[in-house]
Amino acid sequence: MTQSLTVDLHINAADFLQHYQGSVRTVSCRSRDGRTVLFPTRILQRFVGHNGVHGTFRMEIDENHKLVSVRQIA
Repeated sequence: MTQSLTVDLHINAADFLQHYQGSVRTVSCRSRDGRTVLFPTRILQRFVGHNGVHGTFRMEIDENHKLVSVRQIA
């Protein structure tokens, strides 16, 4: 059984560059329902644009709190 989390991310290009260069390896944010979410930066690579990463994302996690999928919804 999976759970769904919705997060709003706004990471500008300069800040995301630190992730890309490897000096920062995780993203910490708060989901819309108030839970703290920590995940590896690499899962956002396919969502990076010239302005960084911006949007609303739906994350599916399993019963062991492991990421199953992530998709941009807005």
